[in-house]
Amino acid sequence: MRLPFKMTLTKRIWLSFAFLECVIGLIILSVYPYTIQNTLKENTFRTIEVQQLLNFQGIVGGYGVDNPGTSIHNYDSTRSVWTVLVNKKFQTLVGILPSDGSILKQMKGQIRHQKSVLARYELKQNDSTFYIVVRRSSDSYLISYMRDTYNNELRNNLWSRLIFTFAMASILSLFLAFWLARYIKRPLDILGRRFKEISRLNWEKPFEWKGDVEYERLSAQFEEMRLNLIKYDQSQKVFLQQASHELKTPIMIVQSYAQSVKDGIYPNGGLNDSMDIIIKESQQMEKRVRKLLYFTRFDSLGDKQMRYSLIRFGDLADLVRERFITQRADIEIHVGGEDTLIYADQEQMQTVLENLVENALRYAKNNIWIDADGSSRYRSLINVKNDGPEIPEHERKAMFQPFQKGEKGQFGLGLAIVKRIIHNHHGVIHVANTEDGVVFEMTLPAPPKEKPDNGSDTLNEKD
Repeated sequence: MRLPFKMTLTKRIWLSFAFLECVIGLIILSVYPYTIQNTLKENTFRTIEVQQLLNFQGIVGGYGVDNPGTSIHNYDSTRSVWTVLVNKKFQTLVGILPSDGSILKQMKGQIRHQKSVLARYELKQNDSTFYIVVRRSSDSYLISYMRDTYNNELRNNLWSRLIFTFAMASILSLFLAFWLARYIKRPLDILGRRFKEISRLNWEKPFEWKGDVEYERLSAQFEEMRLNLIKYDQSQKVFLQQASHELKTPIMIVQSYAQSVKDGIYPNGGLNDSMDIIIKESQQMEKRVRKLLYFTRFDSLGDKQMRYSLIRFGDLADLVRERFITQRADIEIHVGGEDTLIYADQEQMQTVLENLVENALRYAKNNIWIDADGSSRYRSLINVKNDGPEIPEHERKAMFQPFQKGEKGQFGLGLAIVKRIIHNHHGVIHVANTEDGVVFEMTLPAPPKEKPDNGSDTLNEKD
């Protein structure tokens, strides 16, 4: 539900306090009168019972009752307990019954039907109440009664005091809400100003908040975000510098050859030879631009546009082998684990194998092996191996970084793209030197147990 006004943190705190006060007020209104009335009533009856035992005294040969006062029986006085002993016919033996006829009639009607030894009665008369305690014996009733308006006065007095206390507490809570809102808003206002500075690309100033644990954790997360933004900004600058450097060389070659041809000078043979150089460098530049676009696409989209399907590894590996088998006639490409099923994006996994095989063709002596293993219930393994020379340790650690080229590398983006794709598939990749060459090992999650609805069982060759 949309509110008719825009909520702020201060308004939320004020409304929360107001709501809490309303709930407490409703609880007091519904519970307090009943609770205080029962408490006062119970206290009155207990007072009468104790006073009854004190007033009644056993005397040899009869009964004696000690009542308040000596000569005048003023039963109308409040908080005074009077005791009277009557027989079964309700004739007074000791003491004096109330003179009010209506009260006496109600008392008789209640007591005549009493079955228990001790009973309590409450009779109303105008604004006052008669509290009566009766002890029944075999031939008589011991009656103690008290006319009381004190309970009503006490209840009203307590009620007025409670309302006054609740009103003062409510006013005090509003000041507390105002202070709490300012206390909570202060670090948020500071954090908001820092966010505004970051939106203006001014993220050099660190942010740290000392105090409450929650705000310290928030400031630590903000500082981590700030450092990540700085790192990302620096990486983007480095990436642009490296990309510019990679594109500058073929552009300069194309420009110099084109100018020479225009001036009638042919640096490399005749006109056709010079034009071949221009075409070759243009093709190289086109490949670099395509790989740059491919790399940045994975960097920005991640796994958002991946289309998973079950792929038969042999079908995918055969496509890659057919594409590269003619580039070096002296190299033989072997495929193993053809029937292994992997669960991945078909286009992206084909890119992975193509980049790894293209990289292996530059270093392999005689053989390249493409192999897969799906025997594990939890993961699928894919290996691309060649029998070329070992990779130096310092190159092996950095070879998946963008623009890191080996001895025979071209653009320095192929392996970086491979790592991004494998990472987006929630897998890992690493390279290791073996006794007879170099192997790239990739680990992917195993295919799901049930057949997915959005993919095909196996890879079909494209037309």
